Amino acid sequence: MTEQNEKQSLVGEEYEVEVGPVAHGGHCIARTAEGRVLFVRHTLPGEKVVAKVTEGDADSRFLRADAITVLDASKDRVEAPCPYAGPGKCGGCDWQHAKPGAQRRLKGEVVAEQLKRLAGLTAEEAGWDGTVMPAEGDKLPAGQVPQWRTRVQYAVDEDGTVGLRKHRSHEIEPIDHCMIAAPGVSELGIEKQDWPQMATVEAIAASGSQDRQVVLTPRPGGRLPLVELDKPVSVLRVEEKDGGVHRVHGRPFVRERADGRTYRVGMGGFWQVHPQAADTLIKAVMQGLMPRKGEMALDLYCGVGIFAGALAERLGETGAVLGIESTKRAVEDARHNLADFPRVRIEQGKVETVLPKTGITECDLVVLDPPRAGAGKQTVRHVAGLSARRIAYVACDPAALARDLAYFAEAGYKPRTLRVFDLFPMTHHVECVAILEPIAKAA
Repeated sequence: MTEQNEKQSLVGEEYEVEVGPVAHGGHCIARTAEGRVLFVRHTLPGEKVVAKVTEGDADSRFLRADAITVLDASKDRVEAPCPYAGPGKCGGCDWQHAKPGAQRRLKGEVVAEQLKRLAGLTAEEAGWDGTVMPAEGDKLPAGQVPQWRTRVQYAVDEDGTVGLRKHRSHEIEPIDHCMIAAPGVSELGIEKQDWPQMATVEAIAASGSQDRQVVLTPRPGGRLPLVELDKPVSVLRVEEKDGGVHRVHGRPFVRERADGRTYRVGMGGFWQVHPQAADTLIKAVMQGLMPRKGEMALDLYCGVGIFAGALAERLGETGAVLGIESTKRAVEDARHNLADFPRVRIEQGKVETVLPKTGITECDLVVLDPPRAGAGKQTVRHVAGLSARRIAYVACDPAALARDLAYFAEAGYKPRTLRVFDLFPMTHHVECVAILEPIAKAA
């Protein structure tokens, strides 16, 4: 049986291929002479490369591969600035080998392809000019890399050495520095020391304050080390039994800033990773919604409340905001962060469960910022039934956005505008903000 499996595996096979278009996920599409589809990393459209298979067998619908030799390079290719980027190395970045402008073009092509394939929309029909905007401060000279990642989760091997995981693997690439890590992360010196008995070490450097945090996940039965880093930090621990996060010492939260307000983010909770992301997204959402005094708004998947806070500021004393969030700690933080707005209410639970129970039958504005999987048909239909004059949909995955836009179209809403932001340089990820309005009104 083992011999048969080995025969069927194509891992390690090499093919000389012409590289086709970029695809969602940080790779490009190529075909072997026999017509077999390859998803090839570390290459660019139009190149000729030798691709070495990393996953797949004779029965696979497609194979995954790395470009190990570039025979004919694209004009957009550069030498990867990071020594840990490349075939078989760290899986954190997808496009270190591409010029920054080319990275944004590739991301734009992916968004356009997902919109067309999953929502049946052209860029023009989606209200998008086709550009992917860099964050403020991210346009740098060639060879320089934006240091944007304010949260880095390091993996730890059995010897206690930290690194980052290889692509689609549990294997660890030991590193002594991550080029895209924010200065506040790098200055902690996580990579300089060993972390015995730990599975992961997450470093958090708030961009809205000097707060620094380390979240430790021990291996089963592992004991916490004495944490002595180059800068003062709070230390949290992920419990083996329930996966809950508990304070070891220091503050259990970090303080962040967005739209002129300070937000508490507790126990390693979610906050946008790029320092400019929160303000960039709030600005795009508020410009799209154009809130008016006295309106009623929903903030779904509200997290610690950044959109609810921005809405409350603009809706005034006669306006009202209801936020819904499933994570208990985030709800506690949101209620704390927005305590000075008497007409903001935060409910805990899954949106698809809580929203129907609120009794709300109509509202003026909705913000949707769902997890990577999207909101889904059930929630989209319910939201569309509230007759909001505008809906803002914030998406970190263009495929999920496109699927949900198709559901919105069925329910009577179409995009008015779409903006795409490169808030994750060197990776394949993008952030989108779609503003929707009723089709009848749009017509």
